[in-house]
Amino acid sequence: MTEERLIWFAGVDWGSQKHQACLLDAAGVVVGEREFPHGGSGLALLCDWLLALAGDASAVAVAIEVPHGPVVDTLLDRGFAVHAINPKQLDRLRDRFSVAGAKDDRRDARIAAAGLRTDPYLYRQVEMGDPVVIELREWSRLAEELQQERVRLSTRVRQQLWRYYPQLLAVAEDVAAEGVLALWNLAPTPAKAARLRQTTMARLLKQHHIRKVDAVNRSGIPGGSNS
Repeated sequence: MTEERLIWFAGVDWGSQKHQACLLDAAGVVVGEREFPHGGSGLALLCDWLLALAGDASAVAVAIEVPHGPVVDTLLDRGFAVHAINPKQLDRLRDRFSVAGAKDDRRDARIAAAGLRTDPYLYRQVEMGDPVVIELREWSRLAEELQQERVRLSTRVRQQLWRYYPQLLAVAEDVAAEGVLALWNLAPTPAKAARLRQTTMARLLKQHHIRKVDAVNRSGIPGGSNS
């Protein structure tokens, strides 16, 4: 693919929920601007929109801040020339093209496209990677996102337990651990925990390898019922 064939310049301001796109012609005139939802159908719609305006994917250079991810992979799969730019470089372009201000997705997409047209040396063309590497990277990113969500939810659970069921916090540091959740399901309130049989409690502790028996006993879980 040669630069002479690149007669359209698109900028994509990507986000976790939506993406803003802008397409310029060779003279820098805005041909179209549009927002697309994140997801398979939204990214397919983005590519279809660019093709409807430009006609040929190989003639479109797309500017984006990230060199990888589902947006980049989809654009590459559809034959677009994707060029990544360092966010700090994009900040410098933003200062050149507009007055500094609040975050504006439309402006940022337009600046990314305009910068690629006038200063292509600031961008790095992204090549299609090995499919196995791409898949591994996506699984890794998904695992990281799930871990972050787990931490957020654990914090909320801990706050709620501290209000009405602080005894359960003595069982384990990780309130999202499988054993803690199993105990919570078995005894969802302090009153029900007080009626829990010691044999039932011991079996659950052993099953989930919870060794903080002393802490559990001091917490009041179970209440010591042997019946």
